[in-house]
Amino acid sequence: MATETSVNYDRTKELKQFDDTKTGVKGLVDAGILNIPKIFVRPAEDLAADELNSSQKTIEVPIIDLSNIGESIRRKEIINEVKIASGEWGFFQVINHGIPLSVLDEMIEGIRSFNEQHLELKKEMYSRDSAKKVKFNSNFDLYTSKTADWRDTLQLTFLDSEPDPSQMPPVCRKSTMEYFKHMKRLGEALFELLSEALGLQPDHLNSIGCSKGCSIVTHYYPPCPQPKLTLGVRKHADPGILTVLLQNHMGGLQVLHDGQWFDVHPTRGGLVINVGDLLQVLSNDKFNSVKHRATANHVGPRISVPCFFSGHASLHDKSFGPIKELISEANPPRYKEFLLKEYIAKFLSSSLDNKPPKDYYKM
Repeated sequence: MATETSVNYDRTKELKQFDDTKTGVKGLVDAGILNIPKIFVRPAEDLAADELNSSQKTIEVPIIDLSNIGESIRRKEIINEVKIASGEWGFFQVINHGIPLSVLDEMIEGIRSFNEQHLELKKEMYSRDSAKKVKFNSNFDLYTSKTADWRDTLQLTFLDSEPDPSQMPPVCRKSTMEYFKHMKRLGEALFELLSEALGLQPDHLNSIGCSKGCSIVTHYYPPCPQPKLTLGVRKHADPGILTVLLQNHMGGLQVLHDGQWFDVHPTRGGLVINVGDLLQVLSNDKFNSVKHRATANHVGPRISVPCFFSGHASLHDKSFGPIKELISEANPPRYKEFLLKEYIAKFLSSSLDNKPPKDYYKM
C-alpha cells in the first residue's frame, strides 16, 4: 500500500480532476461515493492528535445577551463581558442582537437553495478568479493546502461598495441583500462595544474604518461518508478584524481554548462573534484571535455564513499597527507597522493552515 501511495498517487492530477468537475464536494456526494477521495484525507498524525483531545468538557464559549443595551448599567455589564470574552476566548455568541429570526432563517434557506439548485446554474458561477466579487468554488486554497476541506463556498465580497443586486445569484438575492443590511448595523454596534472594552471612545474602531467593507462567505458542508478522516474547515485563525457567523442547527464549530477543542453549540437566533488577527494587532494583544475549525459530519448539510469585517479598501495603502492610545512604556507595541495590502497579499498567496500573516510583524 505504501508503494502505491508514494509511486502511483498523483495528488495534483486528483486536485485538478476534482476542480474541473465544477460541482464541488456536493457533486461527490450526489455521485454516491462511499470513500472520500485522498485529497480530503487528513495526515495520520493529525488524526492521532484528535484522539487525545476527545474528553468531555462542561464549560462553554460565553453567550452575551445584548437586550437593554441602551441602559447605562446594563451597557457597562455587556462591555465587561465583551472584554473578558475577547481576551480569554477570542469568541462569544450574542443573542437578542435585534436581527429578526426570519432574516437569519431566510439567509440560511437562500444558501441551501443556491447549493441545491440545478447543477448547470451553479457551474456558471464556478471560478478561481480573485478579481471576481461573487463566485462559487470549493476550497479557495485547493492547490496550496496539504488537505482539502469538506465544503463548498459561495463568496460575496463588498470591500469598498454596497453589493450590486444584479451580481447576486437570483435564488438567494433578496435574502442576502436583507441580511447584509442588518450585518452592517450590527458590525457598527459591536465595534462600539469593542472600542469601549479597550478603554477607548465608543466611535474609535468605527472611525478608523473597521466596520466598512465586509465579505459574506457562505459555506455548505454536505454529509460526509467518512467524517472522522477529514474536516469541514481546517484549524485556522481569521485574518481580518472581526467575524460574525450565522450557522444552522447542525453544529460542528470548535474553538481551541487552553489546548483543548471546545464545541460551539448553535443557539437559536444566536450569532457567533470572533476576534480576527487584525483586531489582535490593533488591540496590541489585549484581544485574542484564536484557532478554530469545523468538523465533518455523517448528516447534513451544515450551513454557515461568516461575515468578515476586514476594513475599507481605502485602508489598504495605509500603515497598520497597534492603536497608539493602547501603547505606553509599560505596554510597548507587540507588532511592527505594516501595509494592509501587503498583509492581504501574504494571506491570499498562502494556505489556511500556514503561518498567519500577523506573525511576520511580531516584534
